[in-house]
Amino acid sequence: MPRPRRRPPVAASSARRAPTGPGSGRSARTGHPAQRVRIVGGQWKRTPLTVPDVPGLRPTPDRVRETLFNWLGQSLEGRACLDPFAGTGALGLEAASRGASRVVMVERDRVAAAAIRSMIERLQADAVELVTGDAFDVLRRLARAGERFDLVLLDPPFGEGLVERALPLVEPLLAPGARIYVETDAPLAPPPGWRLERAARAGHVHYHLMGRADGHTPRGS
Repeated sequence: MPRPRRRPPVAASSARRAPTGPGSGRSARTGHPAQRVRIVGGQWKRTPLTVPDVPGLRPTPDRVRETLFNWLGQSLEGRACLDPFAGTGALGLEAASRGASRVVMVERDRVAAAAIRSMIERLQADAVELVTGDAFDVLRRLARAGERFDLVLLDPPFGEGLVERALPLVEPLLAPGARIYVETDAPLAPPPGWRLERAARAGHVHYHLMGRADGHTPRGS
């Protein structure tokens, strides 16, 4: 009796990839169950944030956000923040929890954006503005409108060169003494005119805080 034929194994490269377009949120493995992270400091400390089951969403871990805001001095009172690749909203909502006067978040995926909007309403986070759309289009629009920010949170999908594309568009949006926070999958050298203030690694994530090379830092630091 002939033996049944075995199906050939599926090649790893044929697995479904996470969306990696601009503004599509954090890029990571797909197929994982919904996760929960929490706001780690400020007025909404310990508030859980639901991570919707959207392929590729990679929330910035609690301990990484805690380290970042230790670097920043905990309070962001009076500062304007921009999160162009909002994903789960964890970074932007953390900034708002710690007193930022304005937080603009951009997210292209409608399911992820709906989860962020629901959280904004639940928290009554009046300082937070959510824009649904392409991150690069929004960056250009904000620049044309003359907007300025004290802190930019850059955590785009990995491996697509999006940080390199975003940085020139972010430059016109920076207030005097602004800082840029960047998450990448490899160490990042600061672009011309910037210096690396702090850097650390958590697993496969490298995260960096950059300031201007002239040494000017935001008020209150």
